[in-house]
Amino acid sequence: MQQSKTVVLGVTGGIAAYKAIDLVSYLRKRDINVEVIMTKNAAEFVSPLTFRSISGNDVIFDMFQEPRAWEIQHISLAKKADLLAVVPATANIIGKVANGIADDMLSTTIMATNAPVIFAPAMNTNMYNNVIVQENINKLKTLNYEFIEPAKGRLACGDEGIGKLEDINKIAKVITRKLYQKKELIGKTVLVTAGPTIAPIDPVRYITNRSTGKMGYAIAEEALNRGAHVILISGPTSIDVPYGADLIRVNTNQEMLDAVMSNMHESDIIIKSAAVSDYKPEAYSSQKIKKNSDKLSIDFVIDNDILLQVGSKKRENQILVGFAAESQNVIENARGKLLKKNLDFIVANDISAEDTGFASDDNRVVIIDKETELHVEKMTKLQVAAKIFDVIEKRR
Repeated sequence: MQQSKTVVLGVTGGIAAYKAIDLVSYLRKRDINVEVIMTKNAAEFVSPLTFRSISGNDVIFDMFQEPRAWEIQHISLAKKADLLAVVPATANIIGKVANGIADDMLSTTIMATNAPVIFAPAMNTNMYNNVIVQENINKLKTLNYEFIEPAKGRLACGDEGIGKLEDINKIAKVITRKLYQKKELIGKTVLVTAGPTIAPIDPVRYITNRSTGKMGYAIAEEALNRGAHVILISGPTSIDVPYGADLIRVNTNQEMLDAVMSNMHESDIIIKSAAVSDYKPEAYSSQKIKKNSDKLSIDFVIDNDILLQVGSKKRENQILVGFAAESQNVIENARGKLLKKNLDFIVANDISAEDTGFASDDNRVVIIDKETELHVEKMTKLQVAAKIFDVIEKRR
């Protein structure tokens, strides 16, 4: 993210105002400049000094306070903003904007900006569901203002229901995604498989592998950042789902095969990063296998080769990317897989490396096609995902 990007953050008077501090911190760590406008009611919940300390910029909370430079501040900030986000957004600010009322610094800046505006509402569930509030929200949506819907849960007032400010990490990802400059995947569908699959032995036991799904989830995140519609088919993981992805959860090889085949024809790009079980028990025991001896022998048979089946059915204009997790002859084995399974690209990585691979946030890979190979040195898995899409875009 380039440092020149500026987010104008509006903080309004709700108990969730304190959560916006974490949002400012998240954005600043990514070199995004944050200019904070607080309403007077918001300043009753959180001191402007707190936001000033985190953002590194003066905080505006009074429309008539002495300006830091000789400029009309709401016009200056409106022009400076690459994006304006209101977090939390009360019913009051939503109603003002929906009805063209500009009577404080935040509402006048929103009226004056041409930048995208995102509201993250937070309020009592009855207030949020009030027909007037919903009409105001729907009106703004038709005018291309965006909303991050509130979550359900226990509210500050003690009520249970919708109205809780959405998780700050999700809000932050929506904001950074809007600022992302590479948008070549708008209008495209990307199918990603991630995580392990399991092969059940009996109702208690199964075999699996060490995949955590981090690489696949990073690929899904990068595709979303670039504007794609993402279908994420995931084996069992404990990772938060990338905001905006259509998630299909599966467990077994067969379930993943069925999900992939059901969705591959609508996909422009298919990236198979899942670590799929190659073998399964020849016979599944419907009852728990009892410990009757010192040894247990189980016969295994080969399971579906999903990548091979997808490669045999892919359309001419589809791009298919596979992964090769190898412990020896990495590039040679990956090239063999590329040709055998009719792939456009294969991403090879050495699973014996101690500082990358399974469970690590980093990876070191080689991106291979029929003619070339790109060696990608150690970097975060999200950065690796960006490299993969850069290579795909160059081909497209």
